[in-house]
Amino acid sequence: MSDNLKLSVLDLAPVPEGTSAADALRATAAFAEAADRFGYHRLWYAEHHGIPNIASASPEVLIGHAAERTRRIRVGSGGVMLPNHVPLRVVETYRTLEALYPGRIDLGIGRAGGSDSRTLSALKAVDGGQFAQQMAELIAFETGGFPDGHPYQAIEVVPGEVSLPPIWLLGSSGASAEFSGLNGFGYAFAGHFSPAPAAPAFQAYRHAFKPSDDFPGPKTLLCLAAICAPSEEEAAYLAGSMELAWLRLRQGGLRKLASPQEAADYAFTPQDHATVEAYRRIAITGTPDKVRREIEARAVACDADEVMVTTNVWDPEARVRSLDLLARAFDLPRPSRAAVETQLAW
Repeated sequence: MSDNLKLSVLDLAPVPEGTSAADALRATAAFAEAADRFGYHRLWYAEHHGIPNIASASPEVLIGHAAERTRRIRVGSGGVMLPNHVPLRVVETYRTLEALYPGRIDLGIGRAGGSDSRTLSALKAVDGGQFAQQMAELIAFETGGFPDGHPYQAIEVVPGEVSLPPIWLLGSSGASAEFSGLNGFGYAFAGHFSPAPAAPAFQAYRHAFKPSDDFPGPKTLLCLAAICAPSEEEAAYLAGSMELAWLRLRQGGLRKLASPQEAADYAFTPQDHATVEAYRRIAITGTPDKVRREIEARAVACDADEVMVTTNVWDPEARVRSLDLLARAFDLPRPSRAAVETQLAW
């Protein structure tokens, strides 16, 4: 299984307590360089708004920053929350990125807003029920597919003579699966926060799939939350930060990512423990071999072509170390030292 399964990374730009969001954003460059150096296939950035422990509000900026600092890894959005944007602007932005970093950019698109109702109102987000119409408009701008007489037919999309990168639709319940298949997109399932099984969504996607230029066959990606450490005890200790963050999210008390010691000292109620246990069933935590086996088991259960891991811990160095340990557990091929030196000089 390890020989065939592609492994990728989702970076949420976590903001640890005691640091600033600017610190978290600057840390994304080192994380991207590490993912490239360790042999991961692609690196995506999410779009979230109004969440103090996540700094990735503008994935397109982070994509350009990471692509400039890396040489090999694909970089993309995981994803653009389309209700927050006008389709023409998305086409312009991702054509620009594709022109600057040809063959290395992905365009992941989600149908949710990625925030609370007040923030979405400030973003002038449209209702998610308009997603199909927005996607149709986006594709029409890309292909010149507006019918005769349409007011947008004569618009020149800039930059011209550049195609959009491959499009992936994101889902957490299967609602986007059939739509993604019918349009010949890739399909990614958010198993890092959704307790729903990915297999039914992947089956619906494959059943509906129609080939496209970017995807001659269906491609499925399963995103999972994973933390690796040399020992089970340390991995569980590091995981406490996200367990407390998960609890606070459900209680409406959003804060920066707590230290593992703060989480260890937190007075959890019996009801709190039930919430934390629900998160533990979603997340994967442990030694590299244990995490590898669990990732492989979940990938087999839904027949995923690729797994994308997100690792949110308080210590940025522990986050990079987790990435390294997992890459070694999967025996990912690493570029030579000469290639790395060339990359850093570029």
